[in-house]
Amino acid sequence: MSSSLHDRAVEELGRRIISGELPAGSAVLATDLANELGVSRSVIREAVRVLQSLGLVESVRRLGIRVLAEDHWRVLDPQLIAWRLSGTGRGAQLRSLTELRRSVEPAAAELAARHAPDAVAERLLQIAARMRSIGRAGDLESFQDLDIQFHALVLGASGNEMFAAMSGMIGAVLRGRTRLGLMPKHPHEDALQLHIDVAVAIQGRDPERARAAMDAIMSRTLAEVEHIWAEEPRTARTPLPGTLG
Repeated sequence: MSSSLHDRAVEELGRRIISGELPAGSAVLATDLANELGVSRSVIREAVRVLQSLGLVESVRRLGIRVLAEDHWRVLDPQLIAWRLSGTGRGAQLRSLTELRRSVEPAAAELAARHAPDAVAERLLQIAARMRSIGRAGDLESFQDLDIQFHALVLGASGNEMFAAMSGMIGAVLRGRTRLGLMPKHPHEDALQLHIDVAVAIQGRDPERARAAMDAIMSRTLAEVEHIWAEEPRTARTPLPGTLG
């Protein structure tokens, strides 16, 4: 099986579902999809397995492939995040992710100041210093890579495996912001300094300063992008059956 055909099928079907072109509750046959996309049924079967793992579809006997409602989606998966940030609902998606980051990352920085190994704390300081140099030079791609490393390292250094598992999600958010043109060519000096402040506080074992500096980073991020979702309504969601305590 050609991996490129498989990837193309996953990408095409995933984007159709996220965009609403294939709405929740609709059903399609694997044969029809194979003919439409010009691939074999085995390619479609493998693509469906991927989409099932993301909570986007289910296979129903005698019906075919049924699209699931958003309540079933694995919304923190980096691939799903990338699709949503590329679609018409990018504002609401960016709002949700930014609010999540603002809730989690200051707490992670506080914990990192308590629990990060010395070598990790030193690495954070090195990355923050490199970010300032690269940011001033205007190398946005390299800066993005360093920024992703920095935030992933803080999450991991917290010693909380739940926080650490969010690193892929945050990487997808930061890449999405760059792709959408929401990152300045030259990051603001205050933002560069705040990353150094986080690293210094973690190395200095100062939880309160680490939390405050990371909270300041998240506040700046919110202020920079909140215009994107200014007109986006919020939708209350009901927990799925069996999820209530």
